[in-house]
Amino acid sequence: MKFCQVLGVKTVVSQLEEGVTLVCDRLESLKGQYITFANTHSVVMAAESPRFLKVQEAATITFADGFPIAKYQRWKGFAKAERVAGPDFMTEIFKRSGKEGYSHYFYGSSNETLRALKENLENKYPGIHIKGMYSPPYGKRSKEEWRKDLERINASGADFIWIGLGAPKQELFMYRQRGKACGLMLGVGAGFDFHAGVQKRAPLWMQRWGLEWFYRLMQEPDRLWKRYLVTNIKFLFLCIKYAGRNEKEL
Repeated sequence: MKFCQVLGVKTVVSQLEEGVTLVCDRLESLKGQYITFANTHSVVMAAESPRFLKVQEAATITFADGFPIAKYQRWKGFAKAERVAGPDFMTEIFKRSGKEGYSHYFYGSSNETLRALKENLENKYPGIHIKGMYSPPYGKRSKEEWRKDLERINASGADFIWIGLGAPKQELFMYRQRGKACGLMLGVGAGFDFHAGVQKRAPLWMQRWGLEWFYRLMQEPDRLWKRYLVTNIKFLFLCIKYAGRNEKEL
């Protein structure tokens, strides 16, 4: 694997198919660990918070989810670096699941979304083995409640544990459970909504031109304006700040 530091966050330089194969080939050794998909939001949070940077550093693999992250990798000399988006990664794993016998657990989102997600996946990927789903209550929770959630997950014995709590909550959850979970944890944020059909992804041409963030902003302006507009400006400022540092390869 080749790595590139993106504003202090160690990201894997990859393409989608290459990244999926990497994870599938190492699945047994990766169980109990977690994977993150870095976008400008999570990278800026890590740059501003030593605590969250520590959480990112503990991930066994961090893919370049956001188009700007992959572009930053190419700017640093990795010409073949591509975006590895969480929802796309999910699709490729689901495609392989029937043949490889992979099993899945989904933790996060709402009960309504989880029901739609289960129906969609079973219709689209016949034979997919979903071992469990759980929508944790919103709000602050005790350590005992988190422990019981992990026990529920581990009782399923799932290979892939998809976490859809949104950043930074999902990363913090995985960080606390590393070394304890039965399977590989992957923080995929809105991936649940996309695969459930609750939200539509941007057209392919917008994804290819790095405009998916704008499409989502137009869908949920009240919730996402600060995250995208303010965070994107901060990301550009930090790129200038880090421009003189040797971050090319680890």
